[in-house]
Amino acid sequence: MEPNETPEREKDPGAISEAGMLGRWIDRGGLLFAIGIVASMLILINEVLLRYVFNAPTIWAHETTIFLCGAAFLYGGLYCTARDRHIRVVLIYDTLPPPLRRVLDVVISLICMVASTFFAYASWLMVQKAAFRPDGSFRLERSGSAWDPVFPGLIKVFLLVVMTVMAVQFLILAYNYARGRK
Repeated sequence: MEPNETPEREKDPGAISEAGMLGRWIDRGGLLFAIGIVASMLILINEVLLRYVFNAPTIWAHETTIFLCGAAFLYGGLYCTARDRHIRVVLIYDTLPPPLRRVLDVVISLICMVASTFFAYASWLMVQKAAFRPDGSFRLERSGSAWDPVFPGLIKVFLLVVMTVMAVQFLILAYNYARGRK
């Protein structure tokens, strides 16, 4: 191995080629949510210092960290889909020849697309209640705390977006697996 060469196991391959351009965009977006996790850590450190050292707690730190971590968790499913890093049982899969694996990849992707579509529909039902008043005007659901941010409404809208994009990503994966594209 060359002095500046990274060992194979340490290289980050990013999104798989079957994920297409959407997968590459999703992969790049992961950095934003990683930064959100670091920001939530810094917010919590700030809150601990303000609360226990200066006896001056904030009213926004707890809800902000929950929102940032929740958004990162939701995006994580989409991110894992684009990178083919989701959990799967490979006991049977690994013993099959490549043509049968490809068929399984297509079938699994289609099943996951249908499931994601159902979850997107369920998210839409939540968004209707969280983002619209009975008269149809737009107003995001709020937390009801002293700070009262719109995070509950935002996270439900974000869930709808993530599940919709995930359904499209699974459709792209199924199409590219069926074509045998690498």
